Amino acid sequence: MTQYSPVPQAHRAAKPATDTTRAVQQSFKDKLDFTDQQSFADAKRGFIATIDPLTIAHDRSQRAVYDLSQMQFLEGEAPDTVNPSLWRQAQLNAGHHGLYEVVDGIYQIRSFDIANMTLIRGDSGWIIVDPLTSSESSRAGLELANEQLGERPIVAVIYTHSHADHFAGVLGVITQEQAESGEVAVIAPVDFVKESLSENVLAGNVMNRRATYMYGNLLKPSVTGFVTTGLGAALSMGTTGFIVPNDIIRETGETRNIDGIEIEFQMTMGTEAPAEIVFYFPQFKALCMSEITSHHLHNVYTPRGAQVRDALAWAAQINESIDLFGKRLEIEFASHHWPIWGQEEAVSYLKKQRDLYKFIHDQTLRLANLGYTKEEIAEQISLPDSLGKEFYNRDYYGTVHHNSRAVYVRYLGYFDGNPAHLYPLPPVEAANHYLDYMGGADAVVNRARASFAAGDYRWVAEVLNHVAMAQADHMEGRALLADTLEQLGYQSESAPWRNFYLCGALELREGLPAGSSTFGASEGMAKGMPLQNLFQTMAVRLNAERADGIVLHINIEFTDSEATLLTIENSVLHAFPGKQHDAPSATIKISMMDYKRLMMGLVNAAKLMETGALEIAGDAGALLQMTGLFDQFLRRFPIVTARKPWAKIADADDND
Repeated sequence: MTQYSPVPQAHRAAKPATDTTRAVQQSFKDKLDFTDQQSFADAKRGFIATIDPLTIAHDRSQRAVYDLSQMQFLEGEAPDTVNPSLWRQAQLNAGHHGLYEVVDGIYQIRSFDIANMTLIRGDSGWIIVDPLTSSESSRAGLELANEQLGERPIVAVIYTHSHADHFAGVLGVITQEQAESGEVAVIAPVDFVKESLSENVLAGNVMNRRATYMYGNLLKPSVTGFVTTGLGAALSMGTTGFIVPNDIIRETGETRNIDGIEIEFQMTMGTEAPAEIVFYFPQFKALCMSEITSHHLHNVYTPRGAQVRDALAWAAQINESIDLFGKRLEIEFASHHWPIWGQEEAVSYLKKQRDLYKFIHDQTLRLANLGYTKEEIAEQISLPDSLGKEFYNRDYYGTVHHNSRAVYVRYLGYFDGNPAHLYPLPPVEAANHYLDYMGGADAVVNRARASFAAGDYRWVAEVLNHVAMAQADHMEGRALLADTLEQLGYQSESAPWRNFYLCGALELREGLPAGSSTFGASEGMAKGMPLQNLFQTMAVRLNAERADGIVLHINIEFTDSEATLLTIENSVLHAFPGKQHDAPSATIKISMMDYKRLMMGLVNAAKLMETGALEIAGDAGALLQMTGLFDQFLRRFPIVTARKPWAKIADADDND
């Protein structure tokens, strides 16, 4: 893997806020009404108990899964190194954790993870909504609820949508067997399995690498480091799993009566997530908006990478919620942040969240139709005060700037119509040309120092990016770029923007972070992942250059499932359930679970053969040849400096 030395020690320390940054922070203090304390009152309301200190241990590691004990610095006025509006959001997220009553019968575990876990008290047991990201966090939350409210069995789990922080902790509250037997209902929107696995598995490695930047996982909590994710206090980093739902919601208007609790469902597909539902509890007059609304502007495009979301549909779905439930609700709560009590207050909030997304959508297309590019549009759009001065519409997670660019891309793609941008050089080659034109890296860095002193950080970052891409060993250039990104991070109202900037500065100063070469799978993920999704994942890992000219037909005889033919031809992998080849390269006999474990690297073939769990007939060498055709994705690839040239990846990665 590409590696480079840290910058000299004198350049590694965090820097104070500059005069330019302090002026930016003051502008936020002047613009927003920080005397408004309603969010703090709502965040405190209904508190029952918490864990103190809030540190959740990992099941299989010495490190903590989740630790808010390091966030005690979030007190008092905002320091110059944190945007004061983001500081307020950080205080709300980290300062209010534990078990809360929304209304008698509905409870939430908040800030045990980036999301909330909601518990609905039925006649005999708990209905759990969104069992968090990791088993350790969801288990700790359930134990706290049982301790405070009386122990009850789990009768149902509802996944609101297809993002991992809302389902991957499910094995902390129920078992696979409880779901498969029907003892526990596992409810999800249609296409949940396809969408959750396609987003989190097929593009999982690159998303996870970028997520380390977005969620600030590599930053130490401090006034110059991590303060919040915006969406929640922090992301839990523990054991993940997957359980396939056994009850699917397909249409708006469907209802379920679970353990005496009536639930009315609304489909909100293709908005905040490709597969998502919201639902209303008539007996509580309470509406769960899942993640369609939250106490910030959300991401129309998430910086970790995902499909661009439909801002117009998003606004329309919120409007439908108002039409369906607005006159009946008295409480609105969601999968993140704190509830809103009162029919008038909740509907006003829903309307302004609706108009937030529609304003960005409509104004982006207005300007696009006037001929402006996505970058020009992003510089022009600003919310009217009636929307923008509401703290729940601020840029803590998404931003107006990058969401407007996302709307442009959804309708028009990345190309802006200028032919000069149709066939650009790749970053490293372009960087070398830029430096040559500018008189070399030293000349660029010298001029950038003057721009930095003038507070022109966005330009300095753009220019010095060429130095980092062309000459990662140019220490002065990397150090100045790190200082520049740091100031941009200090100024950011968006937590993901702050975390991206500060993680970039960290990598420029320290080099690539240490860590395992690839992301490991878990037994829970292997058990829950459908076989066809595993084959899709294998196809994405097939290295086309290594597989060029190779033809393989592998018959898989599953001892507990339908036989499958696995083929590699034309540098493409296919899996054909129910088929077998007349003259296979090899035939293997194995259980479906052991095959998934084998492909995920949880067990090796030799061990399975020793125990008789794997039998091979035909050319065993064909299997060995096949295993050598797949890439092992590098977990910590460079982001702010150059990746190795693509033509060398296939051979060079073999030696990493």
